[in-house]
Amino acid sequence: MPPYSDLVTKRALLDQRLRALGRTLIAYSGGVDSAFLAWASHQILGHDMLAVIADSPSLARTQLADATAFAMEQGIPLEIVLTDEVDRPAYIRNDSSRCFHCKDELFVVMEKFRAAQGFDSIAYGVNLDDQGDFRPGQKAAQQHQIVSPLRDAGLTKQDIRELSRSAGLRIWDKPASACLSSRIEYGREVTRAALSVVEQGEDAIHALGFRQCRVRHHGDIVRIEIAPDELPRALTSTMAAEFTRIFKALGFKFVTLDLEGFRSGSMNVLLAADVLTRAR
Repeated sequence: MPPYSDLVTKRALLDQRLRALGRTLIAYSGGVDSAFLAWASHQILGHDMLAVIADSPSLARTQLADATAFAMEQGIPLEIVLTDEVDRPAYIRNDSSRCFHCKDELFVVMEKFRAAQGFDSIAYGVNLDDQGDFRPGQKAAQQHQIVSPLRDAGLTKQDIRELSRSAGLRIWDKPASACLSSRIEYGREVTRAALSVVEQGEDAIHALGFRQCRVRHHGDIVRIEIAPDELPRALTSTMAAEFTRIFKALGFKFVTLDLEGFRSGSMNVLLAADVLTRAR
């Protein structure tokens, strides 16, 4: 746990940064970072902020429902906008720049909304830890001059979870959840059908009682990732039969369980080192 004095200082810096933004739109997904940012912004700005969530086939219905529910619970004003990244050829191509095209679409839509509604700025929930990860979407944010209050305040993922826990926010320990397209191997086209299969597969795994998982789409092969602490329960003949039944019904020919368990960004190991370096 971070020292209490550090968290107090960082929270004060965050509040100061938020006050300086004026009327602000928050790019909101319902994940821990964006949910905390939306909540903190509402605490400071009141009706001078608006959370904006982008709805598209790459957003799981369960995530949309949970994000909407959290905003309602906290009284955070919310707007749902439609984005069309899945119709962009550069996004469909699914190379290492896919996340850039996703965020570019989001920020184009949000900028139009900002101008039409008279807001002053747009903020998103990138944190200090994200600087060392492979996140091409950050380039889109820079190009659109999207502000990053959490990062500016020096908040790490652990800091955000601790501040959320202290504030009594139920999302404090919510598992990470990237968009559905991140489950499809690079170079394989992102289609609505593939996104639907991934979503159905993950819903089915959650229905079996697993809290954190990923369904990685490799064409005829599905690679299932289960959180390491839940992996022993997955490594049984009974569960193997369940996985096989579920994923063969979804059209996969081969069903595999990844013995390393869940880890964010596992598809990135397929990218060459120079691609990862250039994209940061």
